[in-house]
Parts: sequence; structure tokens; C-alpha cells
Amino acid sequence: MVAIVSTAAYLGLEARAVEVQVQLTPGLPKFVVVGLPDKMVAESRERVRSAIAALGLSLPPKHITVNLSPADLPKEGSHYDLPIALGLLAAMGVVDAETLSQYLIVGELGLDGRVASSPGVLLAALHASERQLGLICPAAQGGEAAWAGSIEVIPAPDLLSLLNHLRGTALLPAPTPGLADDPERGPNLSQVRGQETAKRALEIAAAGGHNLLMIGPPGAGKSLMAACLPGILPELTAGEALEVSMVASVAGALEGGRISRTRPFRSPHHSASMAALVGGGIRAKPGEVSLAHLGVLFLDELPEFQRTVLDSLRQPLETGNVSVARANAHVTFPARVQLIAAMNPCRCGHLGDPALACARAPRCAADYQAKVSGPLLDRIDLHVEVGAVSAADLVLPPPSEGSAEVGARVRAAREVQTLRYNGNGVRTNAEADGAVLEAVATPDEPGRKLLAQAAEAMRLSARGYTRIQRVARTIADLAGADTVGRIHVAEALSYRRQAPRN
Repeated sequence: MVAIVSTAAYLGLEARAVEVQVQLTPGLPKFVVVGLPDKMVAESRERVRSAIAALGLSLPPKHITVNLSPADLPKEGSHYDLPIALGLLAAMGVVDAETLSQYLIVGELGLDGRVASSPGVLLAALHASERQLGLICPAAQGGEAAWAGSIEVIPAPDLLSLLNHLRGTALLPAPTPGLADDPERGPNLSQVRGQETAKRALEIAAAGGHNLLMIGPPGAGKSLMAACLPGILPELTAGEALEVSMVASVAGALEGGRISRTRPFRSPHHSASMAALVGGGIRAKPGEVSLAHLGVLFLDELPEFQRTVLDSLRQPLETGNVSVARANAHVTFPARVQLIAAMNPCRCGHLGDPALACARAPRCAADYQAKVSGPLLDRIDLHVEVGAVSAADLVLPPPSEGSAEVGARVRAAREVQTLRYNGNGVRTNAEADGAVLEAVATPDEPGRKLLAQAAEAMRLSARGYTRIQRVARTIADLAGADTVGRIHVAEALSYRRQAPRN
């Protein structure tokens, strides 16, 4: 007899069906797992053996063969423990194999029989829903799985409780979708003294989902303003929250299986590797740019990142996804992020200040800024100079407008864009392109003339020209204007600068 249970393998954000086939045959006692298992899956034999022993059972003195089918699909992860254990118990006659055939099963086992959390439960739940199966998963992730819709979810705290549930002797309660508590929204914009131009650029960036680069001396408030951004961004819609949570689920980053409606804000250190930033590694996991999907990726001290690492962001920023190619896998993760970057104007940070600037100015500024490639800078919509904060600014009373007031304008502009692009697969102005962009962002006649003159004088690339159109459309949305006018184009041009020659 061969006992068969269903589970899943994860390839990027795709869950693929896997059959766990367990057979007991006469012969020397041996426990073999085949079907391209990695080291973690091969080690499941000892966890399964100990978990079954914790039930007071022993493995039969037979040759145990576990086949993970299809055999040509690499299997990795600890979530195969529970399906292997249940398949083995079904082959031993402890649990009904017909009952197990109605479920997709994932979960890691402890030596004492507890079912521990494992990454990817939300993907497994969505996959089970597509196949019209129920789901057996760790109890701690039942709330995560419940977001998949109207499927039966059995949250198992341990192997014994699960067996009692399947036999009908002690039923486990059904989980409810878990929603994370609202986190602290970070600092308020009212804490930023002065910097009106930079705050205006931050509002435009938030309203249209645009990339922003702030250049200024140390202590000018660049990092503080970036930290204020989550407080003015609108919450994720239900669909967006599920999209973001799928990435977090694969990365094992959903705390307690609860989904948050707050947009991600990721701020990796400048020592981050390419695999950490864009994804990869032996098992092709999502990187920071994917974990920030539909949120903010903040890169402080931009030139201090390795140049090759920064240039690896060029394709994700343009397409909204990142493809990781490896010898044994080719996976694609979503990466529709809003890049916020901050940097000093030069290595000493005090370019333009006669009292503090180094003796190599302005050559040191050219060398320092050249560490960021021109093509990457061309993908950043808004460039703003952040001046040093004076003592006079510090003694002023807090500004009348804070994050609540700015956030209200940002939400109103986003609502306009949602209605405008409904059905086009576009969320914000920053994503609009081609005919869709031409239809909504073509300026009036004075605006077209100004844009054409500026494109010639500033020697804008086609990408730069398009990005100015997008920013101008956002500025018009904030102003409540139906048509992009000359004044909107002029403000958009003021935030654009030519990339330095390398």
C-alpha cells in the first residue's frame, strides 16, 4: 500500500503541487526520502521519527520509502515534516488516508510532536483554495491561512491534537483572519523645522509614488523626513495587503501569522550585499526591494553602497519586479517600490560651507557623487537639495501642518489616481506609461512648449521626459486640476537635474 498526501513546493511566489508518497515494504529497517530533497528535507527523517515516538508509537521494522513527486522539482524547507509524518501514519493505519486526501498539509515538527511555524503558509493556503482542498498548518499561522478565503483550515498545535481532530474525538477551533495591530507611524512632519522645499517634494513623492533623492549636509533632516513618509502614505487596500503579505510569508516575516495594512518601510544598511537587496542566495529568497513591495525602500548614505549593488536596482525600479536566475531555479518576485534615497553632497558633507568644507572642494563632490551611476539617477523622479538647518529655524515654533494634514492631501490625490486608472492595471502616476500616460498627463499648450524647451536645454533622456510628465500630473492632482498646466510642469522641472558625467 502507498499512502499519498498533498503538500506544496515554493518557487518565488508560486506554489507548486507536491505529492508525498509513503510506502512500507518488507526488508531491512531503513527510512529513505527521495525526490530531490535538500539537506533540510533529508533531516526531516529524524524529526518525524522523534515526533511519532512522542505519540508512544514506534516505526515498523520495515523499509520506509518516502517519494516527493514530481521527482525533478527541487524540494527545500522544513514544511515537509508534517506531510511526511501524516503520510507515514496513514501507511501504518493510524490515520485514514482518505481523510488526508482532502487537505494540503504544511508544517515543521518538533521532537516532542509540536507543529512549528514555517514560511509560505499563505501561499500554500491560496494554492489549496485553487485546488479546492482544505489546509492543515501550524496553529500559530492559522490566522495567516484564513485570509485565503472560504477554505477549511485546521490549525494544528501538535501532532496528537491533530490526530484527535481527524478522528473526531477533540475538534480544533477554526482560525480567524489575523490583522496586525497598527504600528507606530513614526515621527511627525511637524518635527521637521524649515526644509519647506524638501517637505513639498516628499508630499509629491508620496502622492504619486515617485522616487526621491535628498542631497544635503549631515544633520539637515534627510533621514527624519524619510522616516516621516509612512505617516503620510495611505493604508494598503485589502488586495494590496494580501499581495504584500505573500512576499512576507515566503520570507517568514509575518509575525504571528497576522497581516498588516501598513505599507512596508525597509531601510537596509549600506553594507548590504546584492542578494540581500534584490534577492537570491542558494534558495532564491526575496530581497529588500521585494520586501518593500508597494511600500518604501529607503537607502541612506546612497554613495556608500557598492556600485554594483545599486545598479542591480535599475531593472526592478523600471519594471516593478525582479527576476532571480539560478542554475536550479528561475523565480520572479514583485518589486513595485518607492525609492527614497539620501546622501551627503561630498565625503566631508559640507560642500558650499567655507568654514567646514574640505580643501578638495569642489572636486571631492564630483568624485563622491559619481559613485552613483547616471542611469540610476535618471530613474529618480525628484532631486531636492536639503540645506543646513540654521539656529533661527530651530527656535521657531512647530509648523502648523503635520503628517495628518499632508496625509489627507496625499490620500485625496491617490483616490483620484485610483479612479483614473481603474481597469488599466496602474495604481499611481509613477506606474503610468505609454498611451495611458499620454492620455492623462499631456500638458496644455504653454506647458508643452515649456517642457519641449527644457528637454532640449537639459538634454533630458526619453525616460527623464516621461518622468517629468508623471511628476507634473501628480502636482496637478494635488492642486485639484484636471489638466496639467505650465505651472505644474515648471515645478516638476525644478526637481529634475542632469545626472553627473562619470
